[in-house]
Amino acid sequence: MVNVRAGPCREGVIRSVRADPDCVASQRKWILAAAIVGSTIAYLDESVMDVALPAIQADLKTSVAVIQWIVNAYMLFLTALLLIGGAAGDRFGRRRVFVIGLGVFAAASVWCGFAQSVTQLIVARAVQGIGAALLIPCSLAIIGAAFDEGERGKAIGTWAGFSAIGAALGPLLGGFIVDHLNWRLIFLINPLVALPAIWLALRHVPESYDKETTKGVDWVGGLLVLAGLGSLVFGFIASSDFGWASSTVLGSIAIGSLLLALFVWTERYSRAPMMPLGLFRSRTFNAANLLTLVLYAALGGAFFFLAFQLIQVHGYSATLTGAVFLPFTLIMGGLSRWSGGLLNRAGGRWLVIIGPAIAAFGFGLLAVPGTGGSYWATFFLPMVALGIGMALSVAPLTTSVINAVPTDRAGLASGFNNAIASVGSLLAVAVLGAVALGVFHRNLDRGLETQNVSAEVRRAVDDTRGKFVIEPALETLRGEDRQIAEALLKESLASGIRLAMVLAALLALAGAAFAALAIGSGTRRS
Repeated sequence: MVNVRAGPCREGVIRSVRADPDCVASQRKWILAAAIVGSTIAYLDESVMDVALPAIQADLKTSVAVIQWIVNAYMLFLTALLLIGGAAGDRFGRRRVFVIGLGVFAAASVWCGFAQSVTQLIVARAVQGIGAALLIPCSLAIIGAAFDEGERGKAIGTWAGFSAIGAALGPLLGGFIVDHLNWRLIFLINPLVALPAIWLALRHVPESYDKETTKGVDWVGGLLVLAGLGSLVFGFIASSDFGWASSTVLGSIAIGSLLLALFVWTERYSRAPMMPLGLFRSRTFNAANLLTLVLYAALGGAFFFLAFQLIQVHGYSATLTGAVFLPFTLIMGGLSRWSGGLLNRAGGRWLVIIGPAIAAFGFGLLAVPGTGGSYWATFFLPMVALGIGMALSVAPLTTSVINAVPTDRAGLASGFNNAIASVGSLLAVAVLGAVALGVFHRNLDRGLETQNVSAEVRRAVDDTRGKFVIEPALETLRGEDRQIAEALLKESLASGIRLAMVLAALLALAGAAFAALAIGSGTRRS
């Protein structure tokens, strides 16, 4: 049973949403507004970062490995604690945890904006991830507690629509700020959004609990996932500096794998497991989550490189780079509702085969551009294909996951599926970043060996090692030396990114093939 404590309607405890329908009904528009504003802050921040990474690397004069950690510190804590955040809201109060998450996210954003070193920025991004892990699941749980079954779908659809708008505006807003102001301001926008959300929650959102959640929160499981994934990511990122055969890399990967295996073992005996092992008795549940892992790994890895490809190789401004993302986000937002209806007519199995296959085509097209070409010929069609492919995939994937488990486990299964999507992005940024950097270095070495270049060109080229930002190294060169160095750097960087896009396409294509073999019609288990 859901226990709801009244907001300003009256003091006391409302035993359920239906116990005081007039009060809850009068508050619903404000409840929905609080959930939308609160969760949009996290989605907006993620999409803004996509276009800001080259500017951050150039300004801080840091390596690709550090940029990977700036992205992955956030994703790591979000991924590991996402299910913990939802369980904590059920037990300690959804409004309370939601407000705490907003406060943590806003404070960490201010820290990001004023960070005096890359270490501070990485730590602040990790704290942002903790805040997001608290507020994102609780925003949906607040909607679920306040709206009855007949209105809940519409409310969640409204929430998802505004989230899509936030994701679409994020790259444009981030690009404008980077071009005309300072990248630090992308973080300082967050408190301006968080404060109204906190006020709305405290003023208008009733407190709610899950009275059946009496077994506690799986803190041990969350810490094991955090440590295990963190160790894996460290090993993958370090491979670009130490090599894959290094004891540091192999040891980190081995320790991470051992910690994750220990996590699975502890879940078997936990009183309140964040990942009940009984979920994995369903073949469809396993297949859908594996497809989610590879598909979102492809998407997260490709989008990590896209801004570098556009800005460093093709010379786009940050604002124009943000505009390149628009076809993807608009198609995703516009077609998701349609694909949900198509699911009922065509069945989920065909959609999770066709959707990833179209997405694979889009990733493959992103591997085609060299160092030139118009936007319409190089990036518009791939982004359209990606938007269509993902729009066809998301609804049936989620439905397959939910239908594969008993009804009372649907929320947990959906949350786990979201966490798996984050794991895919987390690992892809680490692995594909290291692979692309290795190709970049090998092409630089090959170019320096085959061309008769000056000492100045060689010095400028060497200054870019470990980085995907090449413009600062060219500032000291003039005339023919600059042309030679620019051509070598852009072609080498394009080759590294091309391989990353090809690998993303293969991941999505493998997902489609696996769906064809392993995912059935997926009726709900009872």
